[in-house]
Amino acid sequence: MRAAARHAASTRRPRATLNPERRIMAIRVIDTDVWSYIYKSRDEGKLYQPHLFGNILVISFQTQAELIRWALSASWSPRRRQHLELRLGKYVVEYSSYALSLHWAEVMESARRNGRPIVAADAWIAATALYLGAPLITHNKTDFVGVDGLAVISEA
Repeated sequence: MRAAARHAASTRRPRATLNPERRIMAIRVIDTDVWSYIYKSRDEGKLYQPHLFGNILVISFQTQAELIRWALSASWSPRRRQHLELRLGKYVVEYSSYALSLHWAEVMESARRNGRPIVAADAWIAATALYLGAPLITHNKTDFVGVDGLAVISEA
């Protein structure tokens, strides 16, 4: 064996083996209600921890807006609003785009066709999950029953 070949053979990395216990991170879209349960440390929030841990957690821009309004309507102090902003920073926020708007329109129409109209705010959240191909984690599963193709995780 030539010296260069021997050196290459001795410095090769071992082949990666699949570890069945190692999980691949998945995307999960969090509804406003579940986010607030977790934020407030309510018992309902604990129900969702297994669905959240180790995953990429996404909120819709709609959820972000609802949470900011919640703080404003409750006249939170600047310090408390800053804490909310820090907590929101731990989540990926999916902002509107043409593609997301198209999904929103499809959500609104599928819910209407199925006889289960959906409010615009919930439609943005459902559209975000569909756009990302991810399940929606919500405690209000009945709000989304008319949406075709939406995977919902709920402990309600």
